[in-house]
Amino acid sequence: MKNILLIPLLLLSLLPSENPKLVLKISNIQKMQGDIKIGVFKSDSSFLKEDLAIKNYSIKVIKNTAILTITDLPKGEYAISMFHDENSDNKMNTNFIGIPKEPYGFSNNVKPKMSAPKYKECKFNFSDDKTLEIKLID
Repeated sequence: MKNILLIPLLLLSLLPSENPKLVLKISNIQKMQGDIKIGVFKSDSSFLKEDLAIKNYSIKVIKNTAILTITDLPKGEYAISMFHDENSDNKMNTNFIGIPKEPYGFSNNVKPKMSAPKYKECKFNFSDDKTLEIKLID
C-alpha cells in the first residue's frame, strides 16, 4: 500500500520545473582570474545589503565573457548585482572612501553616478524565460 502512494510522488518529481529560465550573459571581464559573485535581491529593503540576497551564485572566470543559467528562481520581480572577485577573497574590495576597486555590474546595466544604484533602477520582471546581458564596469 505504501508503494502505491509513493508512485504519484515519484511521477510528480519527474515533471519539469515550473520556474522559467534566467540566462545571465556577463561581458567586459578583463582579468582571467577569480570568480564573478552574483546576488539576486527581491526588495528595496534588502538590495545590496550583505547576506540579504535571496540567491547567490558564483562563476569561475576563464574567459572575457561568462554565462550563467539560473533555473531555481521562481517568477517575480528581482534586481541583480555582481562583482568580479579578482583576488578570490570573497568580498568587494573598495578604496578608503568606498569606491569599488574590482569590476561590478547590475541588472538593466545601471551605471551608478555618485552612489550605489537603487532597487527600482535595477529591478526587472521575471515571468518567462529571459536573458539579461550585463556589462561589468571597471
